[in-house]
Amino acid sequence: MPSSVTFGELTVTWLRHDGFLLTGAGKTVVIDPYNVRPKRQVKADVAFVTHDHFDHCSLKDLEPFVDRERTAIVAAKNCSGALRDLKCRVKEFVEPGSFGEQAGVRYRAVPAYNVNKFRAPGVPFHPREYGGVGYVIELAGVRVYHAGDTDNVPELAQLKGVDVALLPVSGTYVMTAEEAAEAAKAIMPKLAIPMHFGEIVGTSRDAERFKSLAGVRVEILEPEG
Repeated sequence: MPSSVTFGELTVTWLRHDGFLLTGAGKTVVIDPYNVRPKRQVKADVAFVTHDHFDHCSLKDLEPFVDRERTAIVAAKNCSGALRDLKCRVKEFVEPGSFGEQAGVRYRAVPAYNVNKFRAPGVPFHPREYGGVGYVIELAGVRVYHAGDTDNVPELAQLKGVDVALLPVSGTYVMTAEEAAEAAKAIMPKLAIPMHFGEIVGTSRDAERFKSLAGVRVEILEPEG
């Protein structure tokens, strides 16, 4: 299986876990890089971070993509402490409902939280009030939804016009394959790519299960490197 897929003028590369590289229209976007190998030399125009957990807000993985004169970082507000000392062109700390544009890349932050994944009774891994986000990112005429760490929450059914959906499928901390398939049916992207498996939790069987149930075109990628 390839590590990249092209949709229109956009190339989507799976770095591994929830990490992706988007390239198109002369722009480079990185999202949640974690345990990236090999280390890439490319610099991002915009780096998006969904929340401050170590496998999403990883300084050692983010730094190689950041140029202090070029890169804009857009991150959930709960990342402000972890990213305090990272030098870049600009930082924006966002919450669900925030929207904006950096380097010609438009984005909207959407809610990402758990409704049925708990670290203790009544205590979700990702509470709504924690402020984790997903993003709808517009690049090269393509609208990409990166879900972040979330369950199939009601807000997902309100997403319209998504071309490519990057959806977690492993369960435990995020949607199961079955729940991700239901999310795909609600969003109805033209292409869905499973993520959040193969590192920490989840296997390729979760991705295959998602593909069998999603009801939309699914591409399963190999992690780069």
